[in-house]
Amino acid sequence: MPRCKFAETSTNVARIGNIDLGDFPLLLAPMEDVSDPPFRALCKEYGADMMYTEFISSEGLIRDAAKSVAKLDIFDYERPIGIQIFGAEIESMREAAAISEAAGPDLVDINYGCPVKKVACRGAGAGILQDIPKMVAMTKEIVDTCSLPVTVKTRLGWDDNSKHIVEVAERLQDVGIQAISIHGRTRAQMYKGEADWSLIAAVKENPRMTIPVFGNGDIDSPEKALRYKNKYGVDGVMIGRAAIGAPWFFRQVKQYLATGDPGPAPDMAERIKAVRTHLKHSLEWKGERLGIVEMRRHYANYFRGLSHFKEHRLALVTLDKPDQIFEKLDHIAEAFGDHVFA
Repeated sequence: MPRCKFAETSTNVARIGNIDLGDFPLLLAPMEDVSDPPFRALCKEYGADMMYTEFISSEGLIRDAAKSVAKLDIFDYERPIGIQIFGAEIESMREAAAISEAAGPDLVDINYGCPVKKVACRGAGAGILQDIPKMVAMTKEIVDTCSLPVTVKTRLGWDDNSKHIVEVAERLQDVGIQAISIHGRTRAQMYKGEADWSLIAAVKENPRMTIPVFGNGDIDSPEKALRYKNKYGVDGVMIGRAAIGAPWFFRQVKQYLATGDPGPAPDMAERIKAVRTHLKHSLEWKGERLGIVEMRRHYANYFRGLSHFKEHRLALVTLDKPDQIFEKLDHIAEAFGDHVFA
């Protein structure tokens, strides 16, 4: 079976305002309980070109809620980075945008794509796709409030009967957004079924569109990233679930785009190093107790596909002292050091 043609040298550079992202950038998707500073640090190290915070509640920000305010933490080594906000009320979103801008990101991003019930059914996230005039009005208020670039992440529509993304993207551009990321599913689909990139391509092919259009959804292999680049003509791709437990995915995609070869899968030594780095950042940013507890959700993903790992995973999610966990990671490295990952 012939290989997909690898990427050729291009002069098409994706720009968001004055932010130069280069040719075909790879963006880390904002993922709740995943895209925090410790995880972002790893993704940046492995080649993510643009990253976003976890989505932040506008109501939480304007009420100075500790959990929301903590998500504003960004670091210079992460740049360029955007702070993403969500909410249902225009005035709250305007205020939250101002608070976010004051935290010093490179841009402010609006979440119009979150499909979860507690968000969407209150008119926030993907819920606003049921009220396009309000979506446009809210976007304009935020653009007018911010001196930084404003971008949007959204979906194709609320359901199969409302996939108006070509018109919506154009209207959002008209009120001043400087890039749009589109997940190729409707809210009704949640994360089920296959993402439809044909409408993302239609947005990109609209002759009135001049801002970068990034595609999102089902980019789970370097080969697919290249295939979708060539087939749909997007300016870059946003990567989410494929990077969970595998921040090196960004490196693999970049290498494949450049050479047609993603390189070997990370060996056990590299995986252990990544986990140790992730845990170290988690402890530094969150403190010992929370850093340990919240890291537990990541171990299974880092060692996915490893046979006879259950007892080791159980230990990782029950040990409650940093030294014990680091020691356990050393033991795992010794026990599975010769394992070859597919």
